[in-house]
Amino acid sequence: MCLLLYTVVGGAKVTFTNKCVYTVWPGTLTGDQKPQLSTTGFVLNPQATNITDLPSPWSGRFWGRTGCSNNNGKFSCATADCASGQVECNGAGAIPPATLVEITVAPNGGQDFYDVSNVDGFNVPMSVTPQGGSGDCKTSSCPANINSVCPAQLQMKGSDGSVVACQSACLKFNTDEYCCRGSHNTQPTCPPTDYSMIFKNACPDAYSYAYDDKSST
Repeated sequence: MCLLLYTVVGGAKVTFTNKCVYTVWPGTLTGDQKPQLSTTGFVLNPQATNITDLPSPWSGRFWGRTGCSNNNGKFSCATADCASGQVECNGAGAIPPATLVEITVAPNGGQDFYDVSNVDGFNVPMSVTPQGGSGDCKTSSCPANINSVCPAQLQMKGSDGSVVACQSACLKFNTDEYCCRGSHNTQPTCPPTDYSMIFKNACPDAYSYAYDDKSST
């Protein structure tokens, strides 16, 4: 199974593990730009691991870039690129579509939060598992390859014609209905759509659109 695993230990460390058969380049983004992590991007070969310390408090997100290359000194990726021109993202976020892991580390041993989100679309399967905490915390994941069930109008294809990512309906169509804004900016006025349900059915634990917060972990 291809999966980019995140194991969070006691709100202090996150272990990245690449279970895919291809190389992934994780990116990191700190909320409000502080405190920054020791790395904002790195390479992760198949079956490789990387351990990064998380300060407390801290809030931010992680994602996996794919199809990356360094041409004439400029680093870029086919999916989830952060457009920094380097392996390190240096404070830049992922260009969607991108599967995201979002983590908030509470101060003074408080309750931490984490989730997997497909709100910005999907590019690689991901899972986040807490370890060593005192609560009954469960794994949050999107283990399915949504690219294989992505409708044609949402597909993002690589240079070889294969589907490398699946756009969200908001990203593709940019309407209030799909983006939960304007007259659709509340949960009752922004219900799930046929498009968001494709993501939800494939990955029930992950957020599928902006107001999907009842069944996600």
